[in-house]
Amino acid sequence: MAEISIAERAGYRIVTLDRPEKLNATTAGMLRALRAAFEDAAADRACRAVLLTGAGRGFCAGQDLSAVNTLDPATADLGALVEELYNPLIRLIRAHPLPVVCAVNGIAAGAGANLALACDIVLAARSASFVQAFARIALIPDAGGTWILPRLVGDARARALALLAEKITADQAAEWGMIWRVVEDEALMEEAEKLAAYLAQQPTATLGLIKQALNASSTNGLDAQLALERDLQRKAGQSGDYAEGARAFLEKRAPRFTGRT
Repeated sequence: MAEISIAERAGYRIVTLDRPEKLNATTAGMLRALRAAFEDAAADRACRAVLLTGAGRGFCAGQDLSAVNTLDPATADLGALVEELYNPLIRLIRAHPLPVVCAVNGIAAGAGANLALACDIVLAARSASFVQAFARIALIPDAGGTWILPRLVGDARARALALLAEKITADQAAEWGMIWRVVEDEALMEEAEKLAAYLAQQPTATLGLIKQALNASSTNGLDAQLALERDLQRKAGQSGDYAEGARAFLEKRAPRFTGRT
């Protein structure tokens, strides 16, 4: 049974978590399929953006505990599960050469919340919510949660979210800088597709360089970051899209980017 679905659009793809009866709780099959979907999108030169969302009334309820045999403390190795299934996916999304938009259409819990937050631009329906639910079952946040949360909301809020496992609304997530924007429920997918379509017309290779610079900024010192900006700007300046963008600016017209180096 397919646990994700993929829809092709002009210039981008919609990847949908597709276990609505389980609030799109993740399984090994779903996580492997997601990884393959992102790898395929990166390899397709016609695809210039990815939109991730969930089917039904939830985005993702986190790991489906009924799908893993790890309840016996004597034999449980959740670290192996994380290393095999979650870590490669989160690394792939963060370093993906294409912009990744996430449309959170309902509850985003546990690893589901951190899967959403790993994306580049996150829109959420007003009825959506986020919860680092791990502590409720005596686990720590994974899927990058302990890395990305402090960078998005600051240390104090990240600690409270992780230790208290309290649910926050989409409006609160936006107010704290956890996500980009809140959208009325009925307009979520229209707005998300509009954003993905816009990104699909932009200088794709340069957007990938921007992501690379931002990813490095949290660990680089100023001198290292300035050097990286220099090197990446050199690459950007040698692209055909830069030449087109500069010409379009001087000619006072809209640029026609190809998205290639």
